[in-house]
Amino acid sequence: MTTHTLNTRRLLCPLPVIRTQDKVKQLSPGDILEVVGTDPGIMQDIPAWCRINGHKVLATRSADHEYFIILEVGA
Repeated sequence: MTTHTLNTRRLLCPLPVIRTQDKVKQLSPGDILEVVGTDPGIMQDIPAWCRINGHKVLATRSADHEYFIILEVGA
């Protein structure tokens, strides 16, 4: 298991989801990805994408107009 960070700051929908999808394709099942962005839409869009694609959202939080989603890559 490896932890990775994806910076999607200053990107608007749908780019954070597309970048997340592209990054997850490079990872192995069980890897952890933290997505950091400034578009509040990622708080709904990325968890929805995870549900559809079999990945698990471990945590979400926001601070100082930034949004953080930590997910575990599924099989």
